[in-house]
Amino acid sequence: MIYRAIGLMSGSSLDGLDIAFAEFQHQGGRWSYEILETDCYSYPEEWTRKLQQAIHLSAREYLLLHSDYGHYVGQQVNRFIDAYQLHYKVAVIASHGHTTFHLPGQKMTAQLGDGAAIAAMTQLPVVSDLRAMDVAFGGQGAPIVPMGEKLLLPGYDYFLNIGGIANVSGAPETASGGWGFDVCPANRVLNLLANEIGKDYDEGGQLAASGTIHDGLLNALSELEYYKKEHPKSLANDFGTDIVYPLIKNYGLAINDALRTYVEHIAIQVSDSIAGLRKNNIGISNQQLLCTGGGALNTFLAERISWYLQQQQIEVVVPDSKLVNYKEALIMAFLGVLRWRQEYTVLSSVTGATRDSIGGALWTGQEA
Repeated sequence: MIYRAIGLMSGSSLDGLDIAFAEFQHQGGRWSYEILETDCYSYPEEWTRKLQQAIHLSAREYLLLHSDYGHYVGQQVNRFIDAYQLHYKVAVIASHGHTTFHLPGQKMTAQLGDGAAIAAMTQLPVVSDLRAMDVAFGGQGAPIVPMGEKLLLPGYDYFLNIGGIANVSGAPETASGGWGFDVCPANRVLNLLANEIGKDYDEGGQLAASGTIHDGLLNALSELEYYKKEHPKSLANDFGTDIVYPLIKNYGLAINDALRTYVEHIAIQVSDSIAGLRKNNIGISNQQLLCTGGGALNTFLAERISWYLQQQQIEVVVPDSKLVNYKEALIMAFLGVLRWRQEYTVLSSVTGATRDSIGGALWTGQEA
């Protein structure tokens, strides 16, 4: 059976809306995929500001933004379909939405982008709210990509995605049912620091590479309470913006030194996360880690992570640029297909929910 789907991803780094159109084939109990078309539509300044300020709105204004952003996303999907001539080729659209509130301890998570609005704009079936069912079952709602990693990317033992937040997961074949959790804020904090000197981001990690590690800040970051928690666990965006970033600023460092220190912090936290799991006999030695997300293109950051993981005999693999940039959008598309097929999309062993679940609300935009 062949399915063609569009996946949408908007990360906390606010670099834009990632869109991937992929073909998935299910044959003999195995899945394969091909990424056919991709694009990233940068947010206009107005939308960047709206998404940044969303958590401060009244309930009424927030819900209006939820609808407005859904219509905006639908417009961007139509733009993508027109640009790549995909009319009558898309079976389903799966939208992650843009995370605003994430409070799994209170069984609540919220992503902007009304699925009904996207369906109305595109007149196609749309799957949204992919995390909500898992959170309702007591899970962290994150990460949700391990099901896609398990079925689409066999052969790797560990997966690291470096977006606004870095998260790590392990293949179910090397652990009892699989595991995964958010490690630490990543690009969201690095970009905030780069923004201070008029740059969107630290290209290739050049600024960080020219800096010096500040041991006091590095130690203070490592002592944050989140890093002492056992998994499953997950992070809201405000951990990076409201806790980590102000802590860095309190030290009054030059930007290149702040970037250098925070790059080292990310690398250490990734390494420590995997090392801690290995002590509990999760995972085995001499394995490969697939590194994706925008942070994988930060050459200096990737080198520091690789240096630490080499001590554990783990090889860091950075794949082709399409998979680096669009892995999460690809997996959103795949989760949409699984939801369409009424199959599990989220692993409870990863999120801590009471059971595996079929996540996502389905909106039917086409005529009967």
